Amino acid sequence: MMNNPKERTVTIIPARKKADPTLPGVPRTRVAAYCRVSTCHDNQRNSYQTQIAYYTELITNTPGWELVGIFADEGLSGTQLLRRTEMNRLLAKCREGGIDLILCKSISRFARNTVDLLDIVRDLKALGIGVKFEKENIDTLQVDSEFIISLYASFAQAESESISQNVLWGIRKKFAEGNVRYNLQNTLGYRMSDAGLPVIVEEEARIVREIFTAFAEGISMKAIARDLTQRGIPRRNGSTVWSRGNVLTILRSEKYAGDAILQKSYTLDCLTHRRAVNYGQRPKYYIQNAHEAIVDRQTYDRVRLELARRSLNARRRLPEKGTYRTKYLLNELLFCPICGANYKRTIWKLRGQSVGVWRCGTRLELDKSKCPASPSIHEDKLHSALIRAVNKALAESAELIHQVEAELIRLQQEAVNAAENDREELKRRICDDLALIEYLRDEDHTAPLSHFDQQAVRKLVERIDVCDKTSIKVHFRGGTEETVPAE
Repeated sequence: MMNNPKERTVTIIPARKKADPTLPGVPRTRVAAYCRVSTCHDNQRNSYQTQIAYYTELITNTPGWELVGIFADEGLSGTQLLRRTEMNRLLAKCREGGIDLILCKSISRFARNTVDLLDIVRDLKALGIGVKFEKENIDTLQVDSEFIISLYASFAQAESESISQNVLWGIRKKFAEGNVRYNLQNTLGYRMSDAGLPVIVEEEARIVREIFTAFAEGISMKAIARDLTQRGIPRRNGSTVWSRGNVLTILRSEKYAGDAILQKSYTLDCLTHRRAVNYGQRPKYYIQNAHEAIVDRQTYDRVRLELARRSLNARRRLPEKGTYRTKYLLNELLFCPICGANYKRTIWKLRGQSVGVWRCGTRLELDKSKCPASPSIHEDKLHSALIRAVNKALAESAELIHQVEAELIRLQQEAVNAAENDREELKRRICDDLALIEYLRDEDHTAPLSHFDQQAVRKLVERIDVCDKTSIKVHFRGGTEETVPAE
């Protein structure tokens, strides 16, 4: 027979009351406060100082509480945790076991990102640390607090998103009105004045003008960078090492013409503050004459068109291989009489010596069987022929100026009615003609050449056709032509 089971009994063990920290021998509650304001405006700064003073007094004067510290982020958004130094320092202190309780004015002051807020609250709760939000009267250690917190946090996040949209609307409205927000930390030649406007630093501005002038005259960006490096010219960050990219950044900057492009980038997400380059997803605003220019408008326009021209030429070039190098001006000017391709420079070995020779690019770089009848021409003979042709043009510079001026009038009239695609090319030719007239009126530039000068050739010559292996036809800007022997 089975014995009757004993009667089951249940004894309730009441929850242990937290020891009163005001009693002798009971550890005091270590309390910290977190404060934040999102802007540096005077009214917000006053609120920030008021919060610090309030919590310092509250914690110090509350029996049983011990002030661990006031952790305060000033002028920072509450949507992104990574940038909030003091918040991260507070959390590190909690993980070290140095805090029992955190006070904060409201949930929106603690975090406007719902996910971040709940993650922080859960982590602190696991450590036995509570957060008291005074405005909402919430203690995160209470059993039902997380649902309520998530609701308030969602409201705070939505408010943040709304504020962000309002701020963006205000910024775009200012952009449309021509109000420029300058960022010149990495801009050579400018500094910000106390009035919030760019001021020219003349010592640096001279370098900027030198870069623009050199590029407009045909010198490559690599050559400009190499020269600046060799001379030890400092960049904006103090480094004296220049690259092609550093030069290109300066040449592309509209700031040097006194202009400003607004909204070059935009914020993808107000919570992460992640930004993206504006390739047309948002409107841009181009403000002319926004500040004092370092480079005159004519030079700036010449450079802009020259950048477009070189970019177009680069896209049209044949695949680069062998000994072809882009540093030679004649790559762009010299053309085959049979297939019309650009000539390329290569090296021949003749009697143990290296000799520069120019050959049709189709034959040299694609297939030797193509364009087999194209003539090759030795570089020294080509240079000699060009020197003779250029010197003849310089000797008749007055007539050349007259012809270029006539062409300039024709181009300007043509540009008025041209289609948009053709207008850029006409503008480039107009700028080239204006530069040539200025060049020819300088007596230093009309002296006969004693050696091959790429800069002079670029200024004067539009195109060179190889007639055969013993002659070339030089097409000068303005429309004149000259056939010269290359022997």
